[in-house]
Amino acid sequence: MATTTVRPRTVIPLAPRTHKAPALRHLGPNWYASVMGTAIVANAGATLPYQVPGQRVACQIVWALSAVALTVLLTARAGHWLHHRDQARAHLLDPAVAPFYGCLAMALLAVGGGTLIVGKDLIGEPAAVAVDAALFTAGTAIGLLMAVVVPYLMVVRHKVEAAQATPVWLLPLVAPMVSAALGPLLIPHLPAGQPREALLLACYAMFGISLLATLLMLPLVFGRLIMSGPLPLLLTPTLFLVLGPLGQSTTAVNQLADMAPQAIGDPYAGALGAFAVVYGVPVMGFALLWLALAAAMLVRAARNGMGFAMTWWALTFPVGTCVTGAAALARHTGLTAFAWLAAALFLALLTAWLLAAAHTLRGLFSGRLLPKTR
Repeated sequence: MATTTVRPRTVIPLAPRTHKAPALRHLGPNWYASVMGTAIVANAGATLPYQVPGQRVACQIVWALSAVALTVLLTARAGHWLHHRDQARAHLLDPAVAPFYGCLAMALLAVGGGTLIVGKDLIGEPAAVAVDAALFTAGTAIGLLMAVVVPYLMVVRHKVEAAQATPVWLLPLVAPMVSAALGPLLIPHLPAGQPREALLLACYAMFGISLLATLLMLPLVFGRLIMSGPLPLLLTPTLFLVLGPLGQSTTAVNQLADMAPQAIGDPYAGALGAFAVVYGVPVMGFALLWLALAAAMLVRAARNGMGFAMTWWALTFPVGTCVTGAAALARHTGLTAFAWLAAALFLALLTAWLLAAAHTLRGLFSGRLLPKTR
């Protein structure tokens, strides 16, 4: 009987498993800041006390750009969670990244508000109301959730020290203030009576949530600067994030005061109108003080070789909230000085946006910002 020689099987090693869409692995929630910064240019430009020919058309174009950017980014971030869930979870557990989840809410809110401010010229008011209602609802829900989740993680999971405090910690706390500032846009589109009053008071409640939480967090940030010195160069632009709750709260109280007569009536409507000025003027004064301090630190960082990073987008949205705050005070007080301040701040906002957008596009095309690595 013939014998059969059995040869050993050759085992071919399997190729290592690769991640799909490797560039998306590096796409963090901080990218929503670019949408916020773009939307605020349109929103602030359309509400300036001074308007020049073609200004509203330019704002419409910028709003459309922010809406497209939001759509693309939402899709890309969904892919990030689908293909790189480990990295997404790591972001939540990273105290330096987790606060940026507040930017998702603010991006939704900023684009939604812009839809009613300028987007209605392109898509019609009924569609604009529907879009804003959807984005406002989603943005507010996510903002309130992140205002709880991120501080909870900082307490129970993140290992942080006082020397690590940065203005980035304010991001999840500012989102409810953005809701308070943009919610009044929807009040006239609600039925008179209880619905309008409920939204008005809900916005004041979110104003309180964000303001008091900011007052708790801001001393930690300022104390870190005093005790530990300047922030690292690439984090220096985040100093401008402190302007966010200041400018946005000023905008909020003035926007709410405009809508109070339609929602709540006297004597509260008159009191809320007075509160808008009594609160807004001192807070805007402090915002200008912090703006001068942050600008001085930014000049220092630039002289020491600060390069581009996505933190440059911190120079846009917070400054934009001061533009809308100053414009609202100009409307309520009648002072030309506030109108000039709004115009000057808008020019600074536009300059910062052009610089951040140009460097971001260059970084995307070169592959430096989203490298295609595993």
